[in-house]
Amino acid sequence: MVDRKQLAEQLVRVLDIRLLDPLEILLDGDDSVAALRTVVRIRAATWADRIVDGDDRTAIGTIMRVVSTLYPDDGPFEPPLDWWRTPLGRAVSRRVGHPTAPAISYAVAGAMLGITRQGVHDLVNRGRLARHPDGGVVPASVRDRLLHLDGQADRAHLDGQADRAHLDGQAGHA
Repeated sequence: MVDRKQLAEQLVRVLDIRLLDPLEILLDGDDSVAALRTVVRIRAATWADRIVDGDDRTAIGTIMRVVSTLYPDDGPFEPPLDWWRTPLGRAVSRRVGHPTAPAISYAVAGAMLGITRQGVHDLVNRGRLARHPDGGVVPASVRDRLLHLDGQADRAHLDGQADRAHLDGQAGHA
């Protein structure tokens, strides 16, 4: 699961570094940049809410706007492997898989899942991840796997709460 507060903090940090700090330099420290920093903090919380809890259309639209703004390039979106372990990377993995690639390498799939390339290879061989016909892995299958694992974690958490409540109830009757 993605922590919305950590996601918002990462968005603010990256926007500061990529957009606001250079703007402050260009504008010689103009006070309007301080106002923009306030707006960015407020909006980042809204974007994080939309990405984590929004319907698919809202979440995907927000992700695409954020990624294309923060990581503009003429080539394909290819963040470093460790980016997938950040709050934004984890959110993107869970909501869209990979925002632009029809196929991803085993290394990228492993980074998205937090496992090794060999682990991805094993999941592909067991049919738990979809192999892309041109090689690599279908990003949507990584997203589906993450959602499945999140669902298992949620069920385990709820089961643990039910067990504690049952034990608390028994202790009250003792």
